[in-house]
Order: sequence, then C-alpha cells, then structure tokens
Amino acid sequence: MLIVCPEIQIPEEELEFTYARSSGPGGQAVNKVNSKAILRWHPLQSVALSEGARARFLNAFGKRLSKEGALLIASDTFRDQRSNQESCREKLAELLLTIAKPPKVRRPTKPTRGSKERKLDGKKRVGANKALRRKVSHD
Repeated sequence: MLIVCPEIQIPEEELEFTYARSSGPGGQAVNKVNSKAILRWHPLQSVALSEGARARFLNAFGKRLSKEGALLIASDTFRDQRSNQESCREKLAELLLTIAKPPKVRRPTKPTRGSKERKLDGKKRVGANKALRRKVSHD
C-alpha cells in the first residue's frame, strides 16, 4: 500500500510495474539487466481518490495520461530494480501530495483607501508630464 497522506492510500493492486533495460554507461551488465522501473497507474479507476481529488489530479496532470488513461512514471536513476521501483513510488506520491488538499478559496477584497490614492497620484503625475509635452498656445 502506497500511503501518500491519510486521505490518499493507494492499494498495491493498482500499481503495475514493468521493467526494461536501463540506458547509460555500464558495460556488458547494462545489456543484461532490466533495472529500469516503469510504474503504470490508472487514476480514473482508482478507489483511493475521492471525486474532488480525481478532478484536481486530472486538471493538473491530465496531459500526462496515456490514451488508455494510465499515468506512466519511469525511473532508471539507480542500478537495481528495487531502488528504481521505490523512486517511481516516491514520484507518484509527490504528484498526489500536490492535489491532496483542495486549494483555498480566494476571498475577494477591496483596494484600500491608501492604494486608491497612490494610484490616482501616479495617474496625475503621468498626466502632468504629458501636459508639459504639449505645444504652448499663446491666446
């Protein structure tokens, strides 16, 4: 079970790992060992996400989903499968932590009196500069 926070706990059955040969240096061993881990998780079918969390996830990371609706996370940082598998789990947990709590609702506020006065003073200053640029008319 991947425990992200008390609200989001993903069962092990939902996490599907596949392994591939990792890239980079390593000599003969790199061609023999499947150390790269690829995590496949289907957020649309997941029982771990509430409807609100699922909507926030799709809004934030919907472009990262495959055509089947799966999120793919790969890791080939380490030289062994277990470490790369843990790295994939950590990456998924980081993504889910960003959407775990709903964003705070913005309370609309009015501009303060001081800010209104500063805005008007600035506008008057700019207007005065423009007035000085005009041609002087001798009536």
